[in-house]
Formats: sequence, C-alpha cells, structure tokens
Amino acid sequence: MTRTSSLRIAVLGTMGADPFAGMAWMHLQIAAGLLRLGHDVRYVETTSAWPYDVERGARVDDASYTLAYLARVMPRFGMGERWAYRRSWGDGAWLGPAAADADAWLAGTDFVFNVAGATQVTKDGFACGRLVHFGTDPVAEELKYAAGDARTVAHIDAHDDTVTYGENIGTPRSPLPPLPKLRARLRQPVLMDLWDAGPPTRDVFTTVGNWRQDGKDVVFQGRPLRWSKHHEFLKFIDVPRLAGQTVELATNLDDPDRKAGAEVSDAIDPHQIRGAASLDREHWQRLQQGGWRVADGPALSVDPFTYRDYVVASRAEFTAAREFNVLPRSAWFSERSACYLAAGRPVVTQDTGFSDVLPTGEGLFGFTTVDEAVEAIRAINADYERHAKAAKAIAHEWFRAEVVLPKLLADLGA
Repeated sequence: MTRTSSLRIAVLGTMGADPFAGMAWMHLQIAAGLLRLGHDVRYVETTSAWPYDVERGARVDDASYTLAYLARVMPRFGMGERWAYRRSWGDGAWLGPAAADADAWLAGTDFVFNVAGATQVTKDGFACGRLVHFGTDPVAEELKYAAGDARTVAHIDAHDDTVTYGENIGTPRSPLPPLPKLRARLRQPVLMDLWDAGPPTRDVFTTVGNWRQDGKDVVFQGRPLRWSKHHEFLKFIDVPRLAGQTVELATNLDDPDRKAGAEVSDAIDPHQIRGAASLDREHWQRLQQGGWRVADGPALSVDPFTYRDYVVASRAEFTAAREFNVLPRSAWFSERSACYLAAGRPVVTQDTGFSDVLPTGEGLFGFTTVDEAVEAIRAINADYERHAKAAKAIAHEWFRAEVVLPKLLADLGA
C-alpha cells in the first residue's frame, strides 16, 4: 500500500480497563501523535476483561468508573470525541462519544494497532482493516511463539503485521527470534510539548515501577528469564549511597511496620493490575540503607498529569530494567524513561542493548555494573545543565512522535 492521504487508524488498547497513568501515556502518545499528523484516529477498547475500578479497588462488571476516566482523560490529549468503549464482557454494547458508528468505522480502517497485543482478537473479534500487533513489551511472546505455545501462536497469527519496541530483536545483536510478519522496529513516540518543563523543583533522582511481580517468567536458553524488576534493583541497591545521590522509587510497596499486609492497587503494571506485594523487612531496610526513598506509586498514577508532574519535578531518573530485556539484549527502552528525556531530565538506566541503537554518554547513560551507574550519576551532577540539554535533544531526535510515527507508517507500506 502506498498512500499520501489521510489514513483511518484505530488505536486498540486497554487503558480504560487499566486506568493508570503509564497506560494512558503509552496509548495516547501513539493515538494523539497520529492525529496530529493529520490522520483520522480513534481510540477503541473492546476487551472482554472486567475493568479495574480504582475507587472500589477491584475489577468489576461495571464500566461507570472506566467511562468517567476516559471522558476525563481523552480531551487532555486532544482526543475528546474520538473514542469508544465496548462492554465486551457484558451485553457487547458500544459506549462513549464514537459509539454510534463504531462497528462501521472499524470495518473501514486502514490499520488497527493492537497495543501490547493486549486485546485477544480471536475472542473479541470485529471486522477491521490491517490488524497490527503493536509490541510495546516484547520478549515473552517471541519466546512463546518460537516454542510453539498454541495460544500465543493463534493470537499472533490473527494479526496481519507485527511491530516491536525491541529494536535488536531479529538482528545479530540479540538471540531473540522475531515474531512472524515483523514490519518495523520502533521506539516510543513522545508528544514533546506535553513534557515541556522548566528546571526541576526537587533535588532527587526518581523512578516509577513495581517492586515484585510473579507469574510472568519464561524460559530462555534453558533457564528462567525473570519478569520481576526487584531482582535487578537488588543488584544496584547501593548505587544511590555510593554516588551520594538520593533516589526515590515511586512504587506499590508498603512499609511493613506501617501497614503490614494491606492490599493496594498495582498502578504501574501496563498489562495486568495486581494486588501489590509488601516488601519484606530485609529488602525494605536495604533500600533505606542504600540511599533510597520509597514513595506512593499508586497515588501518583491515578491521573496522567499527576504522574507527569512527578516526572518533571525530578532532577533525573535512575532505574533498573527487567532481566527479561537485559539478558537477551532486546534493546527495549522504557516509555517512562523516554518521557523523562522529553522533559529534559537525564536518564541513567540499566542497558538492555539500547546502547546499540541510541546515543549514550551525555543525557542518557546505560549501565551494566554498579561502578558504571555511580559514575553516570556523578557525571550528571557535575554538569547538570549540559546533560539536561542533551536529554531533551535525544528525545527530540529519537522519540518525537513526528519522527517515530511517519517512519512506522512507511515501514508498514502506507
């Protein structure tokens, strides 16, 4: 397909069912970015999973919170009337401002981007144009598909194309096998103006993420490949103390002395909302001794712009990555870290192979050892203005929606 006119594109996702800030930014920087390019874009949700209700702290067979959340968030991204939600788990009714012609509009799409592959199209099927598996969180599906997992094979084969945020996948730089029909390797599109900010108002490095998540490990080269980030954080837990720089982790953890056993929402996981695990006393103490603070992640994640304000207030980001992406060198890069860069906040993050495809050493640092992480933090603090300027320049050149999304469409033949 070669076309220069406006395309009809649906961004198919689960940000209403999982109504948290990271999900909103992940989906809407894609959708709003495409809209800004002049395309006819709608956000569409049609998952049969019950939506999560933040106020009730549970998944429920009731879309009232979901609809109110979408109605509140969409206009802030310029998508006010451009969304529809289908109650697939109930009567199948379309709801929202674009509900009236949702089926007909979908049937006439040029592309449907199934973000994170989170909608099970074989179960929640509908007529549409080219269905693209939009791999925002690669590795598991690649390995399961290669192993012949029947459910994964059926799900991926229902798509016409696949694209991935794992830029090394299917290249000599990574042993990971690509999914079939891989058309594009890309990175997260960012709406630069929404992250425009002045100097930071806090002197702390920060990050946002879960501590412990179970049930998503897969087998890689004969060994378990671990999903939970806490395994990697523990390897670098002394970095803040050694660098002389406080780092604040906004997460779903709870002080075991303050609220032992309490259950809160898992506000960070982009694909599955779980009850948060309590950090055991030993790990909690190690964080404190290592120079970390622990902040309330769920509280800042119920609104996309509260989350944004937390990021832009920060001096920089320091974070670890999942072993999932580190060992196979997928080159996956965090959407959250891309947003720190867009705000002009330097990023120090564990290298997943992204140093093969992105510039590092000024504004963005990838590390594999404690010494490298400490050195990067000290370099930023020694010349903060230079690294802040470089961070924003990297986001502008490599992550800006106006750069990333046209290339994606070109790779898809549009």
